[in-house]
Amino acid sequence: MRYESSVTSLSWIPSEAIEGTTRLPFDVGMAHYDPPPPDELVSLDALREADRFRFANRLAAWIDVRANGEIAGAGYSGAGQIGSTTVRLGGVSHVFQAVALPDIQHDPEYGDGFVRFVQTAGGRTGMPAPRTVRRAPFIQWQAPLAWTTLTLTLYANGDAKSELIGASRFPRHWVYDNDGKLVNKSGLIDFNDWYRKSFGKQTPWGNNDSEAFVTVVETALERSLSRQLMSGAAKPKILKIDRGTSLVRQGEKGTYVYLILDGVVRVERDGQRLAEYGPGALLGERAHLEGGTRTSSLIAVTAARVAMVPGESLDREALEELSSGHRREDTGAS
Repeated sequence: MRYESSVTSLSWIPSEAIEGTTRLPFDVGMAHYDPPPPDELVSLDALREADRFRFANRLAAWIDVRANGEIAGAGYSGAGQIGSTTVRLGGVSHVFQAVALPDIQHDPEYGDGFVRFVQTAGGRTGMPAPRTVRRAPFIQWQAPLAWTTLTLTLYANGDAKSELIGASRFPRHWVYDNDGKLVNKSGLIDFNDWYRKSFGKQTPWGNNDSEAFVTVVETALERSLSRQLMSGAAKPKILKIDRGTSLVRQGEKGTYVYLILDGVVRVERDGQRLAEYGPGALLGERAHLEGGTRTSSLIAVTAARVAMVPGESLDREALEELSSGHRREDTGAS
């Protein structure tokens, strides 16, 4: 019996992911941010033709299992895909084709009733980017490398498990399972770190990967509320918080609701960790709904950016539904 499965990551540049002077090409319309990928992955080729991602890593694999449950063979059947960058100046546009590096496919790791596969895919982004170096000519026009490292474990009973275990700190990475369902997101973008360091030895092709901060996918309700928060009449205030900083503290007064734009935030009550949330999650609604006192603390696990608006600017029924879900999660965690 042959069992097959796959896991796919799509990497894209969200709005506001770049700061400082490097935003200039985006702000003047030369380069572009990417709209979020779809919640369901139907056709990777169609998304590539539509310029909807910067690169993709599709790890697909198979195992052959004998009637007695012994795994007789295994192999890879997927590969990476890399896109392009379109730069526009006035009425003229030019497409910079990105440069793919060879996929890194580790030898299948056989275990007791399973085989584990590990694949890294990525390359050099399409648009040349100047960076300073210590030797002549002191400036190199070479873009940093971007990548993801995925694992896929296939079991002799037909089950499969996948994980994003490594990724460049830029751009954003979304992960889809074998059925095309969005299952995970990278929780942290650090453009400056990526722009300075993602060359040569500081990449998987130089035997140095970066750990991925992975978060669960937000709900459809949160996506709806996020659109309200970012495009409603109340203009959101954007905050940057350092790792270890408290966004709100238990017992404080406050009715603002927070949307995590980047990074990972931990929820604590009475010093006990309840949950961790990443980009797309909405937090803080219970104080608005329940009298204005914070029922828990929100602490940055990584450096983070959040958007905040008064709770009354969002739909109350939707916030009540969101709050009921958070209550269930808090009870289960405790």
